[in-house]
Amino acid sequence: MSIFVLAVAAAALPFTEQGKALLGAVKRRISGDFEPRNADEADLYRQAEARLREQYEADLEALKKQAKDAQAAAEKASREPDPALPPVNEHTAQSGGDVRKLRSEITLKTEVEVRPGTLASIERKNDDAYVATYKLSVRVPEPSKTLVDLEKVSPGLGRMLPGVAAMLPKAEVSRWFYKLYENKTTRLRRDATQLNALLTRHNFYDCETILNLKDPNTGRRLFLMQAEMDVVADGSDGDRLAKMPDEIVNSTHYQPFTSYGWKKQTRTPNPMVAGWEARIGNARRELAEPGTTADRKAWLRDRIENYLKPGIADMKYRSFLIAEYDPFIVIPVNLLTSRGDPYAPKVGDYAVVAHEGVLYPAIVGDGGPTFKVGEASLRMAKQINPRSSPYSRPVSDLTVTYLVFPGSSDKERRPPDYDRWRTRCGELIGEIGGLGQGTQLFQWEDTLPKPAPPAPPAPLPEAEVSGTPSPPPTSGQ
Repeated sequence: MSIFVLAVAAAALPFTEQGKALLGAVKRRISGDFEPRNADEADLYRQAEARLREQYEADLEALKKQAKDAQAAAEKASREPDPALPPVNEHTAQSGGDVRKLRSEITLKTEVEVRPGTLASIERKNDDAYVATYKLSVRVPEPSKTLVDLEKVSPGLGRMLPGVAAMLPKAEVSRWFYKLYENKTTRLRRDATQLNALLTRHNFYDCETILNLKDPNTGRRLFLMQAEMDVVADGSDGDRLAKMPDEIVNSTHYQPFTSYGWKKQTRTPNPMVAGWEARIGNARRELAEPGTTADRKAWLRDRIENYLKPGIADMKYRSFLIAEYDPFIVIPVNLLTSRGDPYAPKVGDYAVVAHEGVLYPAIVGDGGPTFKVGEASLRMAKQINPRSSPYSRPVSDLTVTYLVFPGSSDKERRPPDYDRWRTRCGELIGEIGGLGQGTQLFQWEDTLPKPAPPAPPAPLPEAEVSGTPSPPPTSGQ
């Protein structure tokens, strides 16, 4: 028992002769020179110590009850906040804004738990005294499998393509549907400590279903996916588009390539080559500057040798789709490069996009990220929604059906021929039951700028036209 407790308890004793004697004993003990003077004094001290122990135990129980009552009151206050104060979950930190309104579209539920602690000087050094627990809860969706559900996304799909309904009873959910959402959740786990770097709710739920279908009569396979539509704006082809805007040519973000490419047809240079050669020049100048760090120099050399130079060589040898002019769709690159799945689309496979009662013929033209689906070229996007741009998607809802015919790509890749694409898509649709009554495939037009016609030759002098030679000039002329 501490000397402090003894002293306080002694002060509480009645000021009897015994009390005064005990107080003197306590003072001498505090000073370190206490020794009972006689048997009576020793007995008094033992009695007081016993009474103090009883008082100590009683005070301890009282303190425990007080702490318990305080905790109960605090918990009640957290559940029923003072109406004069703003609710706890409406309080936001000034440095970061309202965390419930993250751009990731996550519904963030907050709760503040208040408990009694010890001294502030102690609690401020205790990591467990002021702590927040973050738990992200996500529900993985199930794929749609019935015509009723498919038509919630694409009304009239069964009418436009009656063969789809006949294939649905034996349809299988593609393993790529599950892989897509596995990739999404893996990415969420990786980025969970960076709230504003997470996939948005919009991009997490971007796929309604992916089905493997097979026509029971012809054996033709069909890859069916329902999703939204984002925009891709890549590609270049000097043969068909010899000049591109300077902001694109000099952009460090624009990609001149698409997965679908073919051997160049003319000697007209790809307009993007000039911009990439300028980037090499800029990099070399930066390498020569004395202030460039060693890490930066290493990055620049790697960029020149392993990205810019090979890219220029590729543009000099091949041409690519141009997203602004060519209608194509984008499929996650892990599907395009997979082996052993007869339903997985490949680059160049023919495809049909169904949206709001219209069937648009296209091809699989490019590969995209493995954690999202639903992308098409700017040309396709603008046809569906004229307000589309590289920064504005044409369709935000899950109302687009993508139909790909696996294994249908041409053996030889060549420049886009929209009439041939339409004819070939029509033939492939014929292998899954054909078009419904009154349904036609959309007809794409070639909107690439046409070269100006050559200027007509200058008219001949009138005499040469009639066959009469012109008189020789006279002297002096």
